[in-house]
Amino acid sequence: MSKPLTKERVLEALKQVAGPDRAGDIVSLGLVSEIVVHKGKVYFAISVDPARAGELEALRQEAAKAVEAVPGVERVTVTLTADRAPGSAAPGGNGRGAAPQGSPLTRPGAARDARHRPGGVPGVDNIIAVASGKGGVGKSTTAVNLALGLKEQGLKVGVLDADIYGPSMPRLLGLRGQPQPLAGNKLEPMRAYGLKVMSMGFLVDEETPMIWRGPMVMSALSQMLKDVAWGELDVLVVDMPPGTGDAQLTMAQQVPLAGAVIVSTPQDLALIDARKGLNMFRKVNVPVLGIVENMSTFLCPHCGEPSNIFGHGGARAEASRLGVPFLGEVPLTLRIRETSDEGRPVVATEPDSPAAEAYRAIARNAWAELERHKGSARPAPRITMEG
Repeated sequence: MSKPLTKERVLEALKQVAGPDRAGDIVSLGLVSEIVVHKGKVYFAISVDPARAGELEALRQEAAKAVEAVPGVERVTVTLTADRAPGSAAPGGNGRGAAPQGSPLTRPGAARDARHRPGGVPGVDNIIAVASGKGGVGKSTTAVNLALGLKEQGLKVGVLDADIYGPSMPRLLGLRGQPQPLAGNKLEPMRAYGLKVMSMGFLVDEETPMIWRGPMVMSALSQMLKDVAWGELDVLVVDMPPGTGDAQLTMAQQVPLAGAVIVSTPQDLALIDARKGLNMFRKVNVPVLGIVENMSTFLCPHCGEPSNIFGHGGARAEASRLGVPFLGEVPLTLRIRETSDEGRPVVATEPDSPAAEAYRAIARNAWAELERHKGSARPAPRITMEG
């Protein structure tokens, strides 16, 4: 009877992989972090000096092969992370200073410089971030229906689910299975309703918690952006995790975002957090395409009477106060919730409904704003995280 696949067996295999300078092994050097084992799939990261990330790709591949040889392993995902930036404590370093965490996959400054190069992701013309200051405001549902609204304008559209901790796209689009590997260490995106889609939810069971630290999240996000065969896309819609943390900063530093869409409900508490998200994108020189008011008015499924459960018009007023466009409002309806849970987004499956028309109007307004902002992109600032 074969032994069960455990973290300990993975670690034993990784002890056979020599360290970056062929001295010691990556386990004894403390470079292996956060091993996740689930149903034959293994996920882990190797901490490296970001200045050497490019040359250590062979180390990553060697570690992956070592784990693939363990009986019971079906798939291995390995990322290089930069827990230590140049100047901080590192093997062979002097330990002076606490530099900010940079891109875990590139040389220092390369992520920031990517803003100066057109097409941060090959083949993708525009990248739009859909964000919110807090969870529970319907951001993911808005993102997928926005993407479908853009597709209906004749555009080639992809969706990247950047919420590593709570990926929603597999459920929202009714997708099952795993992306297939291609030549050149690329992954083939999944497809649904004419969209190309990538999500951590395709690689990890939806009930498995992702207990990853910031650098691992940044590395995984970078790989889903750069190591997926997106092909030719007019726009990639990125469903951001709520808040203003690592994922948002990684996006702002690593790729030339064409703009951001902020989603909020009408009540004051949600708008306070939405304002934080909006200001974060402004600080990193990403154009804010506008604000969407979700769950704007509840429409009774029986009598059709409207009720302003969360208030009404708060996001429109906030957009006016902050001097950004108001992209539109989406009603709170039972069918949006039902079609989302069923993996049948309302724009694709109930195109004549008021909700679908609301999303299509938002998509038209967002695209018009994106076109207006083209050519006015400013260089990204140097972002420093202290503490």
